[in-house]
Amino acid sequence: MKALWTDSRVTFDGEFWQLQDAAMDPKPFQKPFPPVWFGGAGPAALRRAVRLGNGFFGAGSSPTAKFADQVRIVRAALGESGRPAGDFPIAKRVYIAIDQNTERARKRINAELERLYGRRSPDIEAAAIAGTPADCARQLREVAEAGAELILCTPMFEQAEHAEQLAAEVIPQLR
Repeated sequence: MKALWTDSRVTFDGEFWQLQDAAMDPKPFQKPFPPVWFGGAGPAALRRAVRLGNGFFGAGSSPTAKFADQVRIVRAALGESGRPAGDFPIAKRVYIAIDQNTERARKRINAELERLYGRRSPDIEAAAIAGTPADCARQLREVAEAGAELILCTPMFEQAEHAEQLAAEVIPQLR
């Protein structure tokens, strides 16, 4: 991708993809190219993110404790590579359901996650944040404490209402 973003013509003979004198236009506005963020769960994937990427993005299906373990591996790989940690942002997606009724929030987010992933999973359900605005703020603080410098909140239903609640009721509790 980096070659396609920067060179006029690219020939590439990889294990899974081959290109012969290929071009891609228009080129990205960001020069030389946009930052490349990697996801992944296993140690090899996390080390590859540090080797090849510009940031790490933890999956929404990964519970906070597993994300914290991933962050430790990423930071160790950064140290081993000599790359400054400050130049390699770490982010996490969280699925979120805000409701004054915590039980209802949990049931709704679990049902939406089952629909999204096609199955029930204790890990995926544990990864989701659900509850009152105070509950959600507490859980988001835990994600930040686990190493997330950026957090992408992904509501699975009533997106506009959730955006308003995040802005008015949850984010102010994080300051």
